[in-house]
Amino acid sequence: MQRVLVTGMSGTGKSSALAALERLGFQVVDTDEPGWTEWSEDEGGYVWREDRMTELLVRQGGPSLYVSGTVSNQGRFYGRFDAVVLLSAPAEVILSRIENRTTNAYGKSAEQRELVLRDLAEAEPLLRRTCTHEIDATQPLTSIVDQLAELGREAPA
Repeated sequence: MQRVLVTGMSGTGKSSALAALERLGFQVVDTDEPGWTEWSEDEGGYVWREDRMTELLVRQGGPSLYVSGTVSNQGRFYGRFDAVVLLSAPAEVILSRIENRTTNAYGKSAEQRELVLRDLAEAEPLLRRTCTHEIDATQPLTSIVDQLAELGREAPA
């Protein structure tokens, strides 16, 4: 069983990719769903609930697991993943997707869009330096999902 983290900025298609991977029979956890994160004053934002993530990542057996999310404490878990995949796209693509999506209200306000652009400039380079793979999220979703699925089918190192 492979464990793959899919990370990236809002609007890069993490949730869409995970939904497609789930349809293919893989285990998926979208940490944007309730119960996976909590607010941290120390971190100045949302972080993964470490107890839940630890419990999730020690599971054995079954199809490969894909976890999506982007939080400040995710690096503490990198050693428990077989791959850390950054989905990336240019700012104009991200903003267009956020504006047009109907499944998530985040990014609709001017303040949130400014935060998305700041995260793209400041956080994405950090993710790029620490990921094991980067996928261009401007590709068709089917191509992105094929690349992610291939990582889940690889034998553990």
